[in-house]
Amino acid sequence: MVIGALFVIVMARANATYWLGRGLVGGLRRTRVRTLMESRGYVNAQERLARYGAPAVTLSFLTVGVQTLVNLAAGASKMPQRSYLPAVCLGSLIWAVVYATLGAFSLEALRALFNVSPVLAWLLAAITLASFITFVTIRVRRQRVGEPS
Repeated sequence: MVIGALFVIVMARANATYWLGRGLVGGLRRTRVRTLMESRGYVNAQERLARYGAPAVTLSFLTVGVQTLVNLAAGASKMPQRSYLPAVCLGSLIWAVVYATLGAFSLEALRALFNVSPVLAWLLAAITLASFITFVTIRVRRQRVGEPS
């Protein structure tokens, strides 16, 4: 059930992003979304799509943050539905299975750690959060300076 629910959620999100890119690409270039569409990540996504097509869509679901840009670029480049739909279905299934299994495993592991040592569990959560904030801060600063991320 969890895999099915996650699959439906990611399919809806990915296809909404695709259709946003497909239907509004001309109009979006005149809004604030233009900065996203001119970002290095978006340009990389378009280049990967041009080179690899449907497999790039499927493999983007194994990454964090790239899948949205790839789906937006697929829509903006008007990737044909006969190529896009099988790729997004497979990618969504992979994503759902990974998140359902690793996510469930991670929660169980954290619960077991909390039962053994609540202090250690909270410390692990704090370190994880601090690492994530540091990672995002560094990426944002590099983008502002124009360095490759």
